[in-house]
Amino acid sequence: MAITTVQRTAHARHAQPTPGLRGNPWWILAAVSVGVIMVGLDASVVAIANPRIATDLNASLSDLQWITDAYLLSLASLLIFGGKLGDMFGRRAVFLIGVVGFAVTSVGIGLIGSVAGVITMRALQGVFGALLMPSTLAIIRQAFPQEKLNTAIGIWGAATGVSVAAGPVLGGVLVEHFNWQSVFYINVPIAVVAVIIGAAAIVESRSDEPSRLDIAGILTLSASLFLLVYGLIKAPEWGWFNPQTVAFLVGGAVLMGAFVVVERHTKDPMLPLRLFANPSLSIGAAVVTINFFALFGALFFMTLYLQNLQGWSPVETGVRTLPLSAAMMVMAPLSGVITERFGPRPAMVTGLLGVTGGLALLSQLQADSGYSAIWPAFALLGTGVGLVLTASSDAIVGNAPLDDAGVAGGIQSTSVQLGAVLGTTILGSVLSSKVGSVLTDKLTTAGTPAPIAEKLAPAKELVSKGLAPSIPGTPPQLTAAIASGSHEAFMAGLQLSMWVGAAAAAVGAVLALFVRRADS
Repeated sequence: MAITTVQRTAHARHAQPTPGLRGNPWWILAAVSVGVIMVGLDASVVAIANPRIATDLNASLSDLQWITDAYLLSLASLLIFGGKLGDMFGRRAVFLIGVVGFAVTSVGIGLIGSVAGVITMRALQGVFGALLMPSTLAIIRQAFPQEKLNTAIGIWGAATGVSVAAGPVLGGVLVEHFNWQSVFYINVPIAVVAVIIGAAAIVESRSDEPSRLDIAGILTLSASLFLLVYGLIKAPEWGWFNPQTVAFLVGGAVLMGAFVVVERHTKDPMLPLRLFANPSLSIGAAVVTINFFALFGALFFMTLYLQNLQGWSPVETGVRTLPLSAAMMVMAPLSGVITERFGPRPAMVTGLLGVTGGLALLSQLQADSGYSAIWPAFALLGTGVGLVLTASSDAIVGNAPLDDAGVAGGIQSTSVQLGAVLGTTILGSVLSSKVGSVLTDKLTTAGTPAPIAEKLAPAKELVSKGLAPSIPGTPPQLTAAIASGSHEAFMAGLQLSMWVGAAAAAVGAVLALFVRRADS
């Protein structure tokens, strides 16, 4: 549903700048942007801390996966619910509770001293993240008049770029010079800034329509998202057709169907399905998913490429991804200007074509490619992602009524998380399958005797990470041949996965042609 004239008038009335901090939209934007940076940093620094966590807490690989997955599962499952709570009980209150809770659980992660405790605190951290994130867009929507909303969303998007850029580098410095706990403690001063500015500047807002908690909707949607996300996370490990994978994915789909039935028949639905009757909002959600499918898929596997094939350390790898992050930081605000003048369609289409081009360039990399072949692709990919981030967020939040702004923010944030999960799992399966199909041939071509190459075929999961299997006592020449063949197999998988990502982005560009601006 597009914003009506009455809604726009009310919106403009509530969003006028006021002297000082209280109600000033730019200070409000500063507060929520700091909150976004805190969550973004946390998502990117954990990977840097994992090796030290494994050593200090004697954590297994499965434990490390759960430290990441527990956060992701609770976050993805509760984002829409978090947005609804903000609409019902006050977006300012829910945002501030989310910020404080996120910081407190961050401290708990560093202090608790056990693997089980860290996993539990990470799950709680995801709960508070689900309160924080949807409220940020809803607060921006309430604070800014329509003619400045896209610029504000662009700056909000740039904050995401800042966190992506700073996370790996800051995490590496903290882990190297202090300890792994410090990557979580850093959230405390950031949260203090967000709370001080937010408490002083943000004016409370909530839906004008009285409603009750939709318990059946909460349970069916959250359980559905939990099963779907967990099934997708585990699919590469279990196999896509493994009974466990199928059970989780089918169970999630069944509960999603139950959720739709519940929402159609309840008086106060948690997620009003009428929102999806607006094609631009629905396409915007799909495009956000595709955008982050491409971004996280590329980042995950290019990180493996830079570290395991190019030999860069985590900090050095983070520095080499700066062209991507810097382009996002610049283009997200510019996308706001373009969207304000021309609507979201031009930025979305152009951005997705840029994402397509960036992934196509990455698909041409070889095992020994120099950095001069990498950074232009990163810059193009970041440019495209930044353009799409702001425009697609406007297509979602701008096309939802003000009363449902929190839910719309939840839809946007959930689409981001689903895109991230799908990008790493689907593209990971593509890469792994390709590696498995070519590994023996690549090893043989590189000079590995056929019998040895065939025995190394089960090592495809290791090779899919950019590593080479080792055989004790192997002569240096054979070791070099195995490494060369393994790297070539990895590159074949990487190239195919980048092409699949490029195809998905191209489909997104076609979908974006049908998006209309909110006031049309």
